[in-house]
Amino acid sequence: MLLATTVTTTEELGQVLQLQQKYLVGNVDKEEMQNQGFLTVQHTPGMLRQMHSLAPSIIIKDQGTVVAYALTMLRECRYLIPALLPMFNSFDRLQWQGKRLGDYRFYVMGQVCVDREYRGQGLFDKLYLHHREVYRPQYDFIITEVATRNKRSLRAHERVGFKTIHIYTDELDEWAVVLWDWK
Repeated sequence: MLLATTVTTTEELGQVLQLQQKYLVGNVDKEEMQNQGFLTVQHTPGMLRQMHSLAPSIIIKDQGTVVAYALTMLRECRYLIPALLPMFNSFDRLQWQGKRLGDYRFYVMGQVCVDREYRGQGLFDKLYLHHREVYRPQYDFIITEVATRNKRSLRAHERVGFKTIHIYTDELDEWAVVLWDWK
C-alpha cells in the first residue's frame, strides 16, 4: 500500500529532485506535455532544504523510493525562487470571499508530481489529502497556480476541491490561480 507521509531525510529530498528532473518542461515531449502534464520550476537541493526546514513536504514512497511528491511552500519562501515572485506578487493583489488573501492563513503548493508508472492510482489525491490532514490546523487554505495549458493538472486540482479564483498571463505562460478552502 502506498501511503503519504512527510519528508524526513535528505535522501528523500534528493529523490524528489530526481523525480522532478524527469518531468520538467524541457525534458518531456510535446505529446506528453499535452496528455500527462509537466513541471515548470526546477528546484535546487538548497531550495528544497530551506522549504523543508520551514514545513516538510508530502511524499509517497514505494519500497524506499519517492514516487510522488507535493512541495510545501510557505509565504516566507517568496524570494527563494525568483521565477515564482510574480506568483506571490499576484497573490498580494487577490481577494477571497471579500478579504485580501494576505488576511488569511495560507501556504502555497510548490509543485506536485506523480511518477508516470504510478499515475491513475489516486496518488495525486492522497498527496493533497495528507496536506490537508497535516496542515489544516494551522492554515485556512492552500493555493497554487497551474499553467492553463496543463489541462491534466487543472482537472486533477478541480477533482480534489480547488476552485479557480483568478487567471493571468505573464512572460512565461497563462496561469490559473486555484485555491482549496479548508474552512
